[in-house]
Amino acid sequence: MIPNGATIYVVDDDEAVRRSLSRLLRSAGWNVEALASASELLERAPLTGPACILLDVQMPGMNGLELHERMSEAGISLPVVFLTGRGDIPMSVRAMKHGAVDFLVKPVEEDILFQALEQAIKRHLAEVATRCNRDCITSRLALLSQRERQVLEQVLQGRLNKQIAFDLGIAEKTVKVHRGRVMEKMEAHTIAELVHMCDSVDTEFLTHAE
Repeated sequence: MIPNGATIYVVDDDEAVRRSLSRLLRSAGWNVEALASASELLERAPLTGPACILLDVQMPGMNGLELHERMSEAGISLPVVFLTGRGDIPMSVRAMKHGAVDFLVKPVEEDILFQALEQAIKRHLAEVATRCNRDCITSRLALLSQRERQVLEQVLQGRLNKQIAFDLGIAEKTVKVHRGRVMEKMEAHTIAELVHMCDSVDTEFLTHAE
């Protein structure tokens, strides 16, 4: 099933290929933007999603494999499906090592192409959801006071309230208050949920809180 509003960025130096792919993909329900070179894609950034890139390999100037490896530097995090008329095993290995969703050789069956693109779009949606969730958790962590961060660090280590109280030199009832505030600010209903949240982000700053 094609996600609503998904865009395929077709990058191929052959104008006839760009036209035919654009017609095919639009007929299947995707939005399409066709670009003639790696430099055009880099100049077009940032690219909006949900989306993926359908990328040729052999192009004048920067080829598709080089572009794929440069994308992160340009802030382009979209998944890539390669479609080339002159592919080989070393090319495909290099592409997959750098995270390509698939490496297809022309001519390719429509069903195979569509499946690869759908997989790429789904990957992009999942990555966006993960980033949003991580950003949300990081924002909640930033709301914690220094003492709340210290208590959270100890909670994540599985320590009991009385142990935390002893280590921090505060009353056990004060620890309970801080724990309650941590749970409230983090919007966690259980300790297990709190631990899962913190496991999904970098909490190293907790130990350096001032």
